[in-house]
Amino acid sequence: MSCNKKTYEKRSSSPKLLFGDVGTTAWKQNWFLDGIQAKVINTQEGIALIAGPRFGSDSSHAVLWTKKSFKGNICIEYDYTRTDTTTRGVNILYFHATGKGGKEFPKDISLWNDKRTVPQMSLYFNNMNAYHISYAAFSAKEYSGDNDYIRLRIYNPSDKGLLGTEVKGDYFKTGLFKTDITYHVKVFKHTDKIKMHIENKNNSSEYLNCEWDISNLPSYNEGRIGFRQMFTRKARYKNIKVWELK
Repeated sequence: MSCNKKTYEKRSSSPKLLFGDVGTTAWKQNWFLDGIQAKVINTQEGIALIAGPRFGSDSSHAVLWTKKSFKGNICIEYDYTRTDTTTRGVNILYFHATGKGGKEFPKDISLWNDKRTVPQMSLYFNNMNAYHISYAAFSAKEYSGDNDYIRLRIYNPSDKGLLGTEVKGDYFKTGLFKTDITYHVKVFKHTDKIKMHIENKNNSSEYLNCEWDISNLPSYNEGRIGFRQMFTRKARYKNIKVWELK
């Protein structure tokens, strides 16, 4: 199902495909990786992203970035299959991600890849402008398989760290993202709204639509897309596409 069906307004009925990767061959053609302990493997089921094995170790985080940068209103869609069984840690989708600027953290994040071999979270929220959606994510305080959440953050580098980056409208206990079940994910960034649609590919009755109003918040209009997995997290990504929305 492409981005012009079911989950967006008629004004976006003819999107332009900006990027496509089935995920089965030669991942380095389209992506680069943060994380010295992370692994990426192309399989017939898609790109397997495997974070490092040590819970609590920043060197075990993983972030897979598109080499290409995207401008304007976009839709990101992909098939996501969680392959771990943990009830701790977070998956994150980054988009419109750029460095905060200056000699040390230039706008083009590929110019400071060497600073992210240990992908400590603070390197990102303190030094990038970006949208961040946590999903297939679990509370740091209550470890249980049904205590997941979905949350939007907007990074706006300051001396406050993550404080103030949360966007109102969290979704708790979704019941989604079960291990070894494939979900089709679509994320729309269009002017003053961000929307996310998740649907079980084998059971269309299991779905969730999320929406956030960003009209009065910092707005970003270009940058890379990244898949982040915290320590010990594992997943597959397939049929990844990015569409331009008018």
